[in-house]
Amino acid sequence: MCYRPHELQSTTLTNGCAERFVRVLKENLLWVRRFDTVEERRLALLAFQRSYNQSWIIERHGYRTPAQVRADQTDPMLMAA
Repeated sequence: MCYRPHELQSTTLTNGCAERFVRVLKENLLWVRRFDTVEERRLALLAFQRSYNQSWIIERHGYRTPAQVRADQTDPMLMAA
């Protein structure tokens, strides 16, 4: 689970989620593909973002995608429970 800065003081855990995402981004897009233009890179980053959020299954999220987790966190019925 990712920790929010207000939940933890300065520790090594506060950057873990961001650092892991950057690693995944580099290993799956930036280090394996060459971009001829900035626009080509921008479009590839947007496509990666959509793919990551919609189809990347993450263990710490209970084997759900980031989109599923966000939907659960913003669902008024779940928040009322």
